[in-house]
Amino acid sequence: MLFIEYPKCSTCIKAKKWLEDNGIDFIDRNIKLDNPTIEELREWVKLSSRPLNKVFNTSGLLYKEYNLKDKLALMSDEEKLEMLSSNGMLVKRPIIVDKDYVLFGFKEEEWKTFILKR
Repeated sequence: MLFIEYPKCSTCIKAKKWLEDNGIDFIDRNIKLDNPTIEELREWVKLSSRPLNKVFNTSGLLYKEYNLKDKLALMSDEEKLEMLSSNGMLVKRPIIVDKDYVLFGFKEEEWKTFILKR
């Protein structure tokens, strides 16, 4: 299992502690140092069953700085993937990537369902 985080993010810290407390083995990846590629994002969105717009970190400074709230509706999926892959700080985190599912963000009940019950 791959755990993608930004180490200074309080939600990521909480999620990492949850994984450790539940004895889950994972490989850690810093999203700021190792941006997801377009190919990774395309696959992860498919496995997550989330709309592409829900993969953006809407509370992040860059999202607001780039005024993406208004721009996303005008962008193609490829343009959105290119933008997300250009800077990991635009991507909702933490991310869990496993063989048959991907989770964006930390929602404990969702994590229990996908991680603990498999």
